[in-house]
Amino acid sequence: MAHAQHLGPEVHAPVAPGRLPLLGHALQLWRRPIAFLESLREHGDIVRLDIGTWPVHVLTSPEHVHSVLVQRAQQFGRGRIFDRLRPVFGNGIVTTDGDFHRKQRRMMQPAFHRNHIAEYAEVMCRQAEAMSGSWTAGREISMVTEARGYAMASVAEMIFSGDLSRPAVEEVHRSLPIVLEGMLVRAVMPKSLDRLPIPYNRRFDGAAARLRQIIDQVIEQYRAEEKTARGDRHDLLSLLLAGVDSETGSTMDAEQVRDEVIAIMFAGTETSATTLSWIFHELGRHPEVEARVHAEVDAVVGSRPVRPADIPALTYTNNVFQEALRLHSPLLFTRRALAPLTLGGISIPAGAELAYSPYALHRDPVLFPDPAVFDPDRWQHGASERARTHSYVPFGAGQHKCIGDSFAVAEILTAVATVASRWHLKPAPGVTVRELPAGIPQPSELPMIPVARKVQHSSHMSGEMPQ
Repeated sequence: MAHAQHLGPEVHAPVAPGRLPLLGHALQLWRRPIAFLESLREHGDIVRLDIGTWPVHVLTSPEHVHSVLVQRAQQFGRGRIFDRLRPVFGNGIVTTDGDFHRKQRRMMQPAFHRNHIAEYAEVMCRQAEAMSGSWTAGREISMVTEARGYAMASVAEMIFSGDLSRPAVEEVHRSLPIVLEGMLVRAVMPKSLDRLPIPYNRRFDGAAARLRQIIDQVIEQYRAEEKTARGDRHDLLSLLLAGVDSETGSTMDAEQVRDEVIAIMFAGTETSATTLSWIFHELGRHPEVEARVHAEVDAVVGSRPVRPADIPALTYTNNVFQEALRLHSPLLFTRRALAPLTLGGISIPAGAELAYSPYALHRDPVLFPDPAVFDPDRWQHGASERARTHSYVPFGAGQHKCIGDSFAVAEILTAVATVASRWHLKPAPGVTVRELPAGIPQPSELPMIPVARKVQHSSHMSGEMPQ
C-alpha cells in the first residue's frame, strides 16, 4: 500500500505511563480497568496504550469522539472489539460496516418504529407487573437477578411468540449470561488464546453455539408455519423475516435474521438489566430522589397498573434514568482507521485501533461538575446543550447509534414506574456494592428488601398478582 504524503513531521500520541515489556498496559487494564481508563484523560486528548503488543489510541475528548463517530465516520471501520465478538453476533448490525450495515439497518428500522415500540411496551408492562407482583414484603431479593429476569422475559416475548419459542426462551436464560460474562474478556484477550481447551473457552463457545442453534431451529419452524399460511404473528422475529429492503427489494436470509436476533437479545437484556439495577441501587442510596419518583408515579399512574402512554409524562423519572446511565456507562468501544489520517494534530496510521470510553467521558469533571455525585436535576436544564457538545453518548452516535435506544428507554422506565407504584426498595444492610468490570460495569451484588408502600395497589399488596 502506498504511504500517504505528510507535509510535516509525524506527531505521535503520548504513551500512557506504566507500560511493561511484552505486556504493555495489559496488567493495569486487567487489574483496575475502570480507574485506568479514567486516568488517561490526564495525559492528553489522544493517549496511546498497548495491550500486549497491540497499540490502541484512546480518545478522551468528546470532540474527537464525535469526529470519529459522526463527522469522519466513513474513515473508520468497526475495530477489534467488534471483530472479536463475531463468533457470537455473526454478521449482525453490531459487527458490520459500510453498505451492508446500512442495508441491514434499513431493513430492521421498521421493527423499531414507534407503533411497534408501543406494542412491545404492553409486553414490558405485563412483565414488570409479574416481577413486582412476585415479591413479598420484607423478603430479600437480588435486584441484579430480578432485573435480568425481567429484561430477558420482556425481550424474549417481544422477539418470539407462542409455544414454539419456549425452548428458545429457556436457552436464552441459560446461555446468554455465560456469553455476556465472557464477552469483555474475549474482546481484549489475544486471539491465539481462543482455541486453548480451558474451561472458560469451552463454556463460552458452548453457550454461543447453543444460542445460535436454538434460534436457527425457531426460524426454521416460523418459515414452515408461513408456508402453511398461518403466519399471522406480530413479533419481532416475524417482522425481520418479512422485512424487505426498500432500495433493493431483497430480504434477509435465515442466518442473517439469526445474527440480528442475537444482537437484539444481547442489547435489550444486558444494557437494560444493568442500568435498571443501578437505578434501584441509586434510589436506595438517595431516599429524597426516590420520594420524588414515587410522587411523580403516583400523580401520573395512580392506583392502576402502568400503561405505555404513561411513560412520556414521567419526566423526573427519566432524569433519574439518564443520571444512572451517565454514572454507569459502557466501558469501551473501538474503531479502526481505514487509511492514514491526522486527528487533533496526531498522526494515526492505517489499521490503527482507536478506542473511547463512554464511562470515562461521562465522569469527566470538566464536562460534568461533581461527576461522582448522583444528581438527576443536572438533566433538568441544559440536556440539549450537552447533546450539542457531544459529551453524553450512552447509545453511541452517528451511523452506528443504537437502533433500539427508544426500546431501552421504554423497557427501563416501565419497570421503574411499576416497582415505584408499589414498593420502596431498601438496600440490605451490611452490603458494599462494588462495580465489576464488564461491557457496562455491573453491581457485584445488589440485595434489596421490598417494603410495601401504603398508597397504591392495596388489593394485591401482599405480593399476589390479581387474576
